[in-house]
Amino acid sequence: MEHLVESIILVLLAIVFLQSGIDKILDWKGNLGWLKGHFANTPIRNMVPISLGLITLLEIASGVTAIIGIFMLCTSGNTCWALISGILSAITFLMLFLGQRLAKDYPGAQTIVIYLIPTVFLLYLLQG
Repeated sequence: MEHLVESIILVLLAIVFLQSGIDKILDWKGNLGWLKGHFANTPIRNMVPISLGLITLLEIASGVTAIIGIFMLCTSGNTCWALISGILSAITFLMLFLGQRLAKDYPGAQTIVIYLIPTVFLLYLLQG
């Protein structure tokens, strides 16, 4: 398989983002309540509902484009959707990272970097 590494990273992104996005949709009130408390002492405390909506949309878009990207890589070798997923995923992780830093949740920010590393590697592979 020519795009094995890229496909594995895209599967990772699909799992991470679809699970997270679907969880946010199914438990919107619970997530919103927790996040309001998490960001209570930050400059974005009044933007939590809008931020949650934006992050949810980005997560779903990142996950769906990852699935399309896997399909396109496996069937035609076309990297366009994989690249779109990588870019959306990187943007999403950077937004999540910023939020964790603003909330001074440094262990949470470190965890996001763990996911960002393979995402950047995916972008590197796709631009090669």
